[in-house]
Amino acid sequence: MKELSSAETREMFLRFFESKGHAIEPSQSLIPKDDPSLLWINSGVATLKKYFDGSVIPENRRITNAQKAIRTNDIENVGHTARHHTLFEMMGNFSIGDYFKTDAIPWAWELLTSPEWYDIDPEKLYVTVYPDDNESKQIWLDVVGLPKDHLYEEPDNFWDIGEGPSGPDTEIFYDRGSKYDPDDNEENYPGGENERYLEIWNIVFSQYNHLPGLTDNKDYPELPHKNIDTGMGLERLVSVFQHADTNFETDLFLPIIHAIEGMSDGKKYGDDPELDVSFKVIADHARAVTFAIGDGALPSNEGRGYIIRRLLRRAVVHGRRLGINQVFLKNLVPVVGQIMQSYYPEVLENADYIASIVEKEENRFNKTLTAGLQLLQNVMDDAKQNGGVIDGGVAFKLYDTYGFPLEITIEEAQDNGLTVDEAGFESAMKEQQDRARAARGKQASMGIQDGLLTDLHTESEYVGWTDLEVEDATLVNIIFDDMLAESADSGQIVAVFDKTPFYAEMGGQVADRGVVLNSAEEVVAEVVDVQKAPNGQHLHTLDVKAPLSVNEHYHLAVDAPYHTAVSKNHTATHMLDQAIRNILGNRSTQAGSLVTADNLRYDFSYNEAVPAEKLQEIEDLINAKIIENLPVSWIETDKETAEKMGAVAEFSEKYGDTVRVVSIGDFNAEFDGGTHVNSTAELGIFKIVSEQGVGAGVRRIEAVTGEGAMKLFKQHDAWLNKAAEQVKAPQLSQINDKIAALQASLKDAERQATALEQKLATQSAASAFDDVQTIGTHTLITAELSVESMDGLRSAADSWKQAQPSEVLVLAANLGDKVNLLVAVSPEGVKAGIKAGDLIKQIAPAIGGGGGGRPDMAQAGGKNPEGIQKAFADASTWLAEK
Repeated sequence: MKELSSAETREMFLRFFESKGHAIEPSQSLIPKDDPSLLWINSGVATLKKYFDGSVIPENRRITNAQKAIRTNDIENVGHTARHHTLFEMMGNFSIGDYFKTDAIPWAWELLTSPEWYDIDPEKLYVTVYPDDNESKQIWLDVVGLPKDHLYEEPDNFWDIGEGPSGPDTEIFYDRGSKYDPDDNEENYPGGENERYLEIWNIVFSQYNHLPGLTDNKDYPELPHKNIDTGMGLERLVSVFQHADTNFETDLFLPIIHAIEGMSDGKKYGDDPELDVSFKVIADHARAVTFAIGDGALPSNEGRGYIIRRLLRRAVVHGRRLGINQVFLKNLVPVVGQIMQSYYPEVLENADYIASIVEKEENRFNKTLTAGLQLLQNVMDDAKQNGGVIDGGVAFKLYDTYGFPLEITIEEAQDNGLTVDEAGFESAMKEQQDRARAARGKQASMGIQDGLLTDLHTESEYVGWTDLEVEDATLVNIIFDDMLAESADSGQIVAVFDKTPFYAEMGGQVADRGVVLNSAEEVVAEVVDVQKAPNGQHLHTLDVKAPLSVNEHYHLAVDAPYHTAVSKNHTATHMLDQAIRNILGNRSTQAGSLVTADNLRYDFSYNEAVPAEKLQEIEDLINAKIIENLPVSWIETDKETAEKMGAVAEFSEKYGDTVRVVSIGDFNAEFDGGTHVNSTAELGIFKIVSEQGVGAGVRRIEAVTGEGAMKLFKQHDAWLNKAAEQVKAPQLSQINDKIAALQASLKDAERQATALEQKLATQSAASAFDDVQTIGTHTLITAELSVESMDGLRSAADSWKQAQPSEVLVLAANLGDKVNLLVAVSPEGVKAGIKAGDLIKQIAPAIGGGGGGRPDMAQAGGKNPEGIQKAFADASTWLAEK
């Protein structure tokens, strides 16, 4: 067996399958695109869904990749086991209706055992198969030559996620040797729960269709197009090549662990099993946080941002256990980047930016951590007085809000002779997970690739780059209810023409609309939508007005004004993308867009609100380029030439051998498949309508051009004229002065009103202070005052403080639909043990409210004016008991 580095292991896997005709798919962003069913890319196949569900037909049906992924459903296991990770890499080979078992199984064996490749001793390899999968058994035994005693039948070897493709799988295990034999473990065999036989590869044969209503996989019908989906964990395989007890003793983690040792107070990995957990947690989480932030996710209180925040905080807590009390995680970012540089150079390139985000978040948490530690101490103090058990809900709050892992809370509790209600913690955790799943919604993770459109291979040409009308288009397909038809008289159908000027919705740009006319130039259908079929044809959704027939010729006409308005906004989107990068920096990357006839919407990664002056710079730059009347042109070329031209490609998009590059003078060049104007002057003017946050680290700019901008300016003009009329400004230029004068007058009126209220409160309280009650050894004044707000009560309390006619003061104000209460206690009263905050809590329920405050001053609000006298009586009772 070869002793390979992680980089060599990954590279060899990809090159092997490239030699078998596979296209190497680059590792995609951890943030899923157009897939609300996933919070993160969580497997190697997750980025290939559109190929497996048939919505897109790949140029090469053989694909291989090494895909970074994040899974967070079992974070608590990280550090305690040999192979649990949040971030991991899954290497795989995939067949989209191409080769099947007879190729997949021998190739797997060749890669693993051939001296040219991994060169693993065949005697060390064991295989499990589904009991009813006789074909796989035959291939393993007769074709590969696997010894019969190395083949195990496993009833769980059937991949089924619900409705859709499913099928048996075969798993390959590496025998790590007898030194890993467990004591008295009945599952010491390949596929059992043990440390000796390590699963290194799972090959799924997607050959059946799980139809609705079927519960027994023996009843599933076979798929016409069978698929291969495999997964090999890089971290596991590297541990084999590097003879490591766990994944953490490999070159993927050890450099991080050694860096952590250098920042600890002398602790070393391997000296203490309990502290080793902390080393592993930090190393794992540092990788995940680094990659997640590098792909555009940022810490926040929801979604992906919440996961990043949770991982980072968990790492910081474990850092404290290693004696690391300063900001330290930022120092691990470049270490992660250096380890992964061969395949992910962007991590090291962006290390400074990623580290700055980590540092900012770590500084914030250090303040929270102190508060959390204090809360934990308070909780333990309370638990000592109440049965010695920390409430599970409180433990979850420490975990959820302050980032304290449950094991940390348990350890602290044990050190103080306490226990934790773990069942209550798990219940609170489940409630949160249920809420998170509900928030993400329910969406099938895989469809079926065998619909009518997948097998539609009709020739269809798009000519809309140059023509907005086609007079002799042949109607080649009519689709109704997922079936082909020869004609249609009415209703809504899907149609394919041999050539079309209608743009299909793509890349954020909406589809064209227009009409279909017959030879008599009569409208026979309206085009209401256009989408791309899996094989590239433009699918026209038609509202049929008169009979249509296959093989007849029709006149297709795009709504030209609508098309032009969309094209203007698409060109403006490219200009906005460039202006944002010029002014905010290249880290501000596109996160989505929508281009319509009315406006454009552009989402981009940015960690804070864009300052108004920067927005103005962006707007001014675009308008300057519009005035320059830059030519807008496009060419088709190969991807490498386009990149040399400086064309920007959206990272998450797939591009074929030939790409279309749209250039706006020397200002901007991008890979693009949309429609555009001929020159920037056609836009007329560009105006930003709004800028706002739409998610963690994602901002959105909405803007208009041309006629849309003119409509906006007219609306603004109407608003300004109305405002000028209301403030009595003869000219628009005088509005600001008039508003400033009104604001000054309003402030003066407010000051006079406040002074008058204070005067009335003082006068109202003057007589009330004469009525002093003696309650036991204490004195009390209660009074209902005619004031307009809590400020009036506070002014009266200030007068009381000056005279101090009693130890305790309780004031109320009946404001009609609500009540304000105020309690004040003199310094002598506070020394005697009377606390305003305690008293307000006792009397506030009488007015249907609640409140709190300091020992010398507290206030409350309620909605029951009839309860004021009861509140006064309750105050007397409480004071008497004191």
